[in-house]
Amino acid sequence: MSGERNPDKKVIPFSPSKGAFRPEVRDPGDPVDRSGQAIIDLLQQAAETANSNCDRAMELAHKLSLQLRAAEERIRELESDTNHFHDRAQRAEKWLARIYKDIEEKFFNPQSGRFEQR
Repeated sequence: MSGERNPDKKVIPFSPSKGAFRPEVRDPGDPVDRSGQAIIDLLQQAAETANSNCDRAMELAHKLSLQLRAAEERIRELESDTNHFHDRAQRAEKWLARIYKDIEEKFFNPQSGRFEQR
């Protein structure tokens, strides 16, 4: 008889289906129910805090990203200005060298003995 099945008996599932299990506080005075509910409440608070922190971090990252782009653009502008003024300084140095050479040749040339006029 141990191997026989009784068709009159129904099979009852051991575990509830997904989404059907929702523990509810049966006795608000029972320490197990109070502890379970307290843990659930703490988990909810932790999840809300984590979501809030994540939102703030995303907002800050976006703000910093915009600031970084602006700073990089400003750096490119300053590098361009630096190159422009470096080129001007080099041209000015060439002019000064030429002017110095002309002064030396025209006014302090030991061979000429006198000033030349152009």
